[in-house]
Amino acid sequence: MHNGIGLAGLLPICVFLLAALAMALAVRRRSRRVSREGFVKEYFIGDRALGAFVLAMTTIATYGSVSSFVGGPGQAWNVGFGWVYMATVQVVTLLLLYGIMGKKMALVSRKLGAVTVIDVIRARYGSNALATAAALILVLFFGATMVAQFVGGAKLFEAVTGYSYVTGLFLFGIAVVVFTAVGGFRGVALTDALCGIAMLVGIAVLAGGILSAGGGYENVMATIEANNPALLEPTAGGAMPVSLYFTQWLLVGVLTFCLPQSAVRCMGYKDTKSLHKAMIWGTVIIGAMMIGVTALGTLAAGVLTEDVAAYGGSVDNIIPLAIAQTLPPWLAGIAIVGPVAASISTVSSLLIASSSAIVKDLWLHRAEERGSAPADAAVARFSQVSTLVIGIIVFVLSITPPDVIWKINMFAFGGLETAFCWVFVGALFWRRANKTGAVASMVGGTLTYCVCMAVGFRLFGLHQIVIGITVALLLMVAGSYMGKPSDEKALAVFFPEK
Repeated sequence: MHNGIGLAGLLPICVFLLAALAMALAVRRRSRRVSREGFVKEYFIGDRALGAFVLAMTTIATYGSVSSFVGGPGQAWNVGFGWVYMATVQVVTLLLLYGIMGKKMALVSRKLGAVTVIDVIRARYGSNALATAAALILVLFFGATMVAQFVGGAKLFEAVTGYSYVTGLFLFGIAVVVFTAVGGFRGVALTDALCGIAMLVGIAVLAGGILSAGGGYENVMATIEANNPALLEPTAGGAMPVSLYFTQWLLVGVLTFCLPQSAVRCMGYKDTKSLHKAMIWGTVIIGAMMIGVTALGTLAAGVLTEDVAAYGGSVDNIIPLAIAQTLPPWLAGIAIVGPVAASISTVSSLLIASSSAIVKDLWLHRAEERGSAPADAAVARFSQVSTLVIGIIVFVLSITPPDVIWKINMFAFGGLETAFCWVFVGALFWRRANKTGAVASMVGGTLTYCVCMAVGFRLFGLHQIVIGITVALLLMVAGSYMGKPSDEKALAVFFPEK
């Protein structure tokens, strides 16, 4: 017999998964009736019809992965409030995304009829090679992120419920692949909104459990101070140097505006009013969510007071154990829906973006170059099959789980930021940027980042993102001054004369 929350605790998870699947099916049926622009634009960009709340919640849910709910709080349990202070930078992520990318990306994509961010890159730089490289990089790093989400969700399921890791993997892994394949972008956006609400509920429930088990906030803080006072220091007794703050703020804050899975949301909103409202709501919600859940990791140190070895040797086990040990089964079942929702929302968003890279940016573009136009029915079948196949591949890779999911997530964040940051910025805001600079920046910067990560090379103790993003910038500038100027007709779309 398992020692987890039992069938009563599983009920909230099953209800949530069924609700998400039902929502995806309803969206698919409705979109077939009302879509204005055909299957591709409906399936991959939701007919550009997202309202403010759904826009805010789908962006938050895409950004807030299972690492945010398991890996990050686990690190906060180990390091202390220094990790919480580091997490505060996430408050600005939606302001930066919508403020920098939002309006310009929406205007340009509408002029071009673009469905994916790679459509925009191809049109701006006039390079199929760059678009192909972008699609491959996107699928590679998205794949790594999705593996981390599947692993994190299944580990959490195993630790809290007592059922096997593979059972959890099958339960919500198959569910998310199916409802993403069925619902498309609009279905993903709406289920992301549902997931975001579930995350907030999960945080509130777990907060109540930890504080109750620890005898209230004052007792929890007193226990932490007695056992490990360094957890209350901003530098965590040397574990949180200024250099770590700087690089983590880059990774999870400043540079997140250029993550392609977030940038594509800027192409799908309904109007400027929706964008402005989403900026306000999203900032408030993501601040409460990310700071709140990370702080719970530190507060858990007032309840789970032994060495990490007593908890399976991994900080990834802290939040699952906190849920299982501080809450009755039915509440634990509700609390686990939050991180499971975080896993599902991230996977669904990355799945649809990966599918669009293969279907729209590679297959359909090649077909258009050959002068053929596949029927909507054929595109629909191939799109849904591609989504299923990518999901199944990630699912299989997740059966043998890697350790420390937050590190996998940060590796993928850094790779995507290095690859796309200056390419996006140059495309939208620097007229001089050209194909030579963009190709050099994306390929050279990403290779530099990956090599430095592989060999563990750092400068001044800083994370390899600093090297990758600096090399990418230098290559963008050098290549743009050395290569031929971009086509004036293409530039006119991005930089119209006033």
